[in-house]
Amino acid sequence: MRGVSRRTVLAGSAATLGVPAIARAQAATAQGTADWPKGPIRVVVPFPPGGTTDPVARILAAKVADNTGWNMVIDNKPGAAGAIGAAIAAKAPPDGQTWMVTFDSHILIPAFTPNLAYKDSELMNVMLVGRAPLAAACPMDRPYKTFADVVADAKQRPGKPSIGLLSASGALLLAVYLQKANGFELNQIYYKGGGPTVQDLLAGVTDMSITTLGALRPHFQAGKLRPLATTGDRRAASLPDVSTLGEQGLKTYPTYSWWGVYAPAGMPQPIVERMHAELVKAVNAPDVRQKFAEQIDMEILGSTPAEFAAFQKAEQERWFKVIQDNNIKAD
Repeated sequence: MRGVSRRTVLAGSAATLGVPAIARAQAATAQGTADWPKGPIRVVVPFPPGGTTDPVARILAAKVADNTGWNMVIDNKPGAAGAIGAAIAAKAPPDGQTWMVTFDSHILIPAFTPNLAYKDSELMNVMLVGRAPLAAACPMDRPYKTFADVVADAKQRPGKPSIGLLSASGALLLAVYLQKANGFELNQIYYKGGGPTVQDLLAGVTDMSITTLGALRPHFQAGKLRPLATTGDRRAASLPDVSTLGEQGLKTYPTYSWWGVYAPAGMPQPIVERMHAELVKAVNAPDVRQKFAEQIDMEILGSTPAEFAAFQKAEQERWFKVIQDNNIKAD
């Protein structure tokens, strides 16, 4: 899934179909969506305003509306770590009038939520919008300069250094994996939201945290927090002097925050194709790319539905095993 771009998607299509065939396919799609959308398109965001998912949804929806004239309506439906909004989207009619923009924790919901009100199969993957590495950080008064320093301290004082983590998140799973794979123990403190996680870190309640780079970067710039590592397979563009976990010698998985667009399963193929085409056009607009880069360090992916579905399957297989092997609970 690395670096999937609009250029890759379109180049692959051109090589396979040829320009005349593409034109015919586009014409067929346009004909199949001539009476769609029928009124406002509801964009479900299963989190409250704030964080990263809400602005991603709003930026995307605004650009799609600008490009098409469609009426895009953001509908925040927070609760149950995103499960409430996801259930609303999953149970909506598959007519293209309901979309969902969500965050990577969405794919972990089935592992943490018994008696879930919907099935993964009731939502179709439309596009993996983009990704950004997580970052490890500590207050400026802590002695750590790198995450490797945290590991060394935790080996000397098992269970003493504290780490603030968003409950039922990729950051939590990564932290558990790092401890088990590298032989150290932290005092894990769980939070219900990214905001409180960062606020307690700023206040010195916790010794460190792993969370989204977008949430931490303003505090790095203000000199209030110290970056210790990033979690991707290469250094973050905004933190070129901060080494990755792998560079620091830890056994790890490259781990990213990511944002994706879903819709109710069973939509007619012409609507899926038009929806995807408009999303690809939106994420590749220069102003959108700039906003995503500046606000959350997002690397645009703009995947196909099939690529997104394969990505989700691989990520769930990886992290569900970590959850099962370590008996991780949501709280």
